[in-house]
Amino acid sequence: MDYDVEIKFQEVLKKIETVFGGGLDTQSVLFLIGVQELELGYKKFKKHEKTDLMHVALCTLLEPYGYYTFKGRDESNWPHFELNKKLPALNEREQQHLIKQAIIEYFTVNDFFESNSKESIETV
Repeated sequence: MDYDVEIKFQEVLKKIETVFGGGLDTQSVLFLIGVQELELGYKKFKKHEKTDLMHVALCTLLEPYGYYTFKGRDESNWPHFELNKKLPALNEREQQHLIKQAIIEYFTVNDFFESNSKESIETV
């Protein structure tokens, strides 16, 4: 199972790198998802905003799993989420697996990546 997720994640990275260039990792993909979800286009972000963007990305990615609910946007257009349930205690490997699986699902649902697998989202 980890192997399938890793292969699909590498395929997603390869496709994203055709747009943004090489050298991307999980953290940079989270940043890109956060920027996409913010819907402001190009902007120079401050350090704390970059951290906030990664939080937006994680909330967005974990929303389909039932961990967060989108509550709306503030006056600056930043999305806000409510925590529905705590994530279970996960080790580093399990965290990476969940994040990579959610990234694959995000890009598949948003028609950027077509997965050959019919696997559905599993709740951790």
